[in-house]
Formats: sequence, C-alpha cells, structure tokens
Amino acid sequence: MKKVVKATSALLLTAILLASCSNGDNSGKTVNNNAQPTAAATETASPSATALAAQGNDAAEASASPQATPAGSSNTGGTAQPSGETNPAEIPLLYHMNKNYDIVPNEEGTNKKVILLTFDDGPKEAEMINPLMDTLDKHKAKAIFFVNGYRVKEHPELLELIHSRGGIIGNHSWDHIKLKDEPYTEVKKQIEDVQKIVKEVVGETPHFFRPPHGAGGDVGKKVAAENGLLYMTWSVGSLDWEMKEKDANKTEKLITNVTDQLHSGSNILMHELPWTVEALDTLLTKLEAKGYSFVDPRSIELKMR
Repeated sequence: MKKVVKATSALLLTAILLASCSNGDNSGKTVNNNAQPTAAATETASPSATALAAQGNDAAEASASPQATPAGSSNTGGTAQPSGETNPAEIPLLYHMNKNYDIVPNEEGTNKKVILLTFDDGPKEAEMINPLMDTLDKHKAKAIFFVNGYRVKEHPELLELIHSRGGIIGNHSWDHIKLKDEPYTEVKKQIEDVQKIVKEVVGETPHFFRPPHGAGGDVGKKVAAENGLLYMTWSVGSLDWEMKEKDANKTEKLITNVTDQLHSGSNILMHELPWTVEALDTLLTKLEAKGYSFVDPRSIELKMR
C-alpha cells in the first residue's frame, strides 16, 4: 500500500513540475507574430533598396515639377480653346464666295442670311484680341483674322492667342503694301513668307488671303492660287479704319456703316481697333435681331465661283 501511495505521489509531483515548466516558458517569452522573414526570403519577395529609392525620387520629382501646359493654351489671358485645323473634315462645305466677295449657299435650302466676320492688320494687342474673342464666343461666332507677317514676327504669342481661342488665321501679306504695284517675285515673297511664319507658330498655314488695301491685282490672285489660298477683299466696309481716337460717336458710326450696307452673304471688313472692340457686341446683337447668323469660315469652299 505504501508503495502505491509513493508511486502516486511521484506521478503527481512529476505532473506539477511539468505544468510549472510549461507556464514559465510562456510567461517569460514574448510571442512575435510579426517576425521578419529571413534575409534570403526578403531578397526574393521585396524590391531592392535601390529600386525603392528610385521610386521615391520619381514621385518627388513628379510632385515638385509643374504640370505640362495643355496644347492650345496661352499665357496672354482669355479662355483657351481647342485650336483644331482651319478646315477640319467634319465641317461640311456649305458655302462658296462669288465674284462680289459675298458668301453664297452651295445648295437650295441652306441658310443664305449669313455674314462673314473679318478683322485685318493684326495681331496687335492682347487687350483688344481677348475682348474681341469674348464677344465672338458670346454670339457663337467665328471670324477670320487677317495677319501681317511683320506683326507676327514681333509678337508670335499674339498669333498663338488668336489661334488658341478659335480664331481663323488669314494671310494679309508681310508688310501691308499695295501688291498690285509690285513684281511677281516680291508678291510671292510677301505672301509665302506669311504662310511660313504662321505654320511655324501655330502649326498650320492660312487658307484665306486678303490683299492690303484690297489691291492685290492679277499677280496677287495668281500667287494666292498657287498657294491654295482663297483670294478675297470685302463687300461691306465698317470704315473703322477712317476713324480717329478724338472722333465722337465712333461706335455708333461703325454700326450704322455696317447696317446701311447689310445684305445676305455680307463679307464685313473690320480691324483690331479700340472702337471696334467696343462696338462689336452691340453690332452682332443688332445683326442677329435682323435674322442674320455668322458663317463659320471653315464651311466656305476654297475656290471662287
């Protein structure tokens, strides 16, 4: 009996000692559930330190550097608009120009009460270009801006401004001279040098040509045709170029000059002048009230009928 009790006591003592050892191990050690993999495993599963550093540098540069300027935007003010091609294929050719330089529908049923808006002798100043474009945008109108090469050379950013805001660029010769008095070689240079500089600045060449003073002569017509340009003068003159800063009622006179000559297909000549800028909104409002709309120059065929 004593042997059985001793054996049982020994077994109990052994069990107590084992339990005590087990509890001591767990309490004396912190279980690390976030143990890192071995170096070999880390090299296999993680990017190298060099790669991580490179990624960090790229992200820092992207954050620090300015965003790229969208194509067609400008630093000269105004709301930038898509530039586009002067004659994009999606715009149908609904009109042509007749020998009186009026705009005429190609087919019956096309609206004939349209007006072509044009501005000569630019580009001059952003302070005039932007309000002109604002008014055109307000009336959902497009216009041709006939530019001189020497002005574009002096201020290419102004040509970019016109183009970026949706203006159609026309060729008005380099020096604004009477081309009909010049030999073929000079007329060719006057016209083609403008084609080149406009292409360099805005990425496309003009499709419309207006000779200074409306005096291109046969040689002007010939060179224009050789360059695929539609030659035109105008059929309604605003006479804004005859007005002076000191003249009274300039805006009223300009509006009267236009409305007195108004007819379907009118090709209206204006200029980048302060009083023209001031008069334009009222003028376009009056023309719309008379039932006229403004033709998109890109819908005009580049040949005269």
